[in-house]
Parts: sequence; C-alpha cells; structure tokens
Amino acid sequence: MSALPPPHEGLTAAQLAARHGLAVSGARPPLPEYVRRLWGRRHFILAFSRAKLAAQYSQARLGQLWQVATPLLNAAVYFMIFGLLLDAGRGMSKDVYIPFLVTGVFVFTFTQTSAMSGVRAISGNLGLVRALHFPRAALPVSFALQQLQQLLYSMLVLFLVVIGMGSYPDLSWALIVPVLALQFCFNTGLALILARAGARTPDLAQLMPFVMRTWMYASGVMFSIPVFLADKPQWAANILQWNPAAVYMDLMRFALIEGYGAENLPEHAWALAGGWAVLIAVGGFVYFWRAEERYGRG
Repeated sequence: MSALPPPHEGLTAAQLAARHGLAVSGARPPLPEYVRRLWGRRHFILAFSRAKLAAQYSQARLGQLWQVATPLLNAAVYFMIFGLLLDAGRGMSKDVYIPFLVTGVFVFTFTQTSAMSGVRAISGNLGLVRALHFPRAALPVSFALQQLQQLLYSMLVLFLVVIGMGSYPDLSWALIVPVLALQFCFNTGLALILARAGARTPDLAQLMPFVMRTWMYASGVMFSIPVFLADKPQWAANILQWNPAAVYMDLMRFALIEGYGAENLPEHAWALAGGWAVLIAVGGFVYFWRAEERYGRG
C-alpha cells in the first residue's frame, strides 16, 4: 500500500498560512478597522504628544518658555525688517499691523511645525515602529497634537499683544475655536501625507525648510495680500489668498483684531477653510493608511 501524501503537499506558503489562521505581520487592516484601532490608541497618542512637548526644550535653561519665546522673537525680527524697513504694513495703523503680524507668525508656525515634525514622524521613530505593533498613523497625529498644545500656550502671549494694541475680547473671539479646529484637521492631514513621503524619501526632511519658507512668504504672514497685489491680476491675488495657510491666518486675524474686517477676507473664507480641512484630513489619512504595511521595513 502506498503512503498518503502529507496534508500540506501542493499548497503554497500563503495557502498553508491561511489554513492555520496565520496572517502577515503588520498587514494593513481594512480602513474601518484601522480607524477603530487608532481610536483605541487615543490615550497613547495624547501621552506621547505630551511627553514630546515636555522633552522638546528639556536641555534649555528657559525650558518651556521657548515655546512662546521662539515665535515671539520671530515676530519681532519680521517687524523690524518688514514693518519698519520695508513698510510691509502699508495701509494699516501700528495698532492693527503689530497684532496682524504676530497672529500671522503664530498661526503659520502651527502649520509649519506640524509639517516639519510630520515628515520625520516615521523615519525619525523607526525603533518604535519596528519594536511595537500599533497603527502607524498614531505618530503623525500625536505630533500634530503636540503642535496644537504648543500653540495654545503661545496664544496666551498673542492675546496680551492683541489686547495691548487695543483689540479687546468680544463675541468675535468665539471664532477662535472653529478656526483652530479646522486648522488642526488640515495640519493633521498634512502631517500624515508628509509622514508617508518622508518614510520613503528621508531626504525630504532637508528640503522642507525651503518649501516652508517659500510658503510663508506666499501666504501674507508679513503683509496684506490684497494691498500688495492691488496692481496685479486678480487671479494672482486669489491664488495666494485661497491657499490654506493664508485662509486660516486671515480668519484668526478677523476673529482677534479690531479693525481687521470681513473686507480683508477672501470670498467664501469659511467654506475654503472647511474644504481644505476635510480634503487634506480625509485624503491624507487614506493616503497614509494605504502604505501602512510598508512603514519600518527595508
């Protein structure tokens, strides 16, 4: 009598693994399941962002004061160069231009630091990625959350500057909450997009400072786009005003600064802010998720 063939004869490795209930380590789960797992790691995301925030300036003598001092010093430098030497505040009184500038610097810094930390979220944490199994989106999300917490500390100084220039709290200040919520969604999506790109191309981190500097100059941080482009074609001013960084800065200025009215906003500013937030947040999340199983490999 001939011997029976082994039960696994003729099966591929994948078929054999499936028969015994084995799955690829780090395989990408379906999108709804991935969202559920990410929500299950919400406490880790919050704790990780807080730890990163606390450690950011741990070696500096002034410690966490640099969270506020850095954007404030940047605003002071920009005021000396653009406000005093180049008259970038033309058409605005000093009481309006100073809070205009400081608000722009603080709000743009929120997006800038979210992007810069996002591009290194995977490539700069490979030890963690390779050692533990968790949804990799937790890293760029936690970095965006870290930058939101840092901005909230900075907002205290921003409020003092705005009040010192004569813009006192009123009902328009309630708009700060939806503006920050929409910008946070946008920044998180941007961090997710750049995290995937940075994981594949680490050199992107070296290019990003130049990209962000160009974006800053094109977003009206130091000057009013409608005033400076008054003699240019309208489509050029529209393109600059419709870019998300400019939209969120203008909405925050509108909320905070007395004398900065709706005439300074692009048409349908709130629709633009919401559209950018949804497009980049949802698109960035799906884009990041599609490469989930490739992070930390190779």
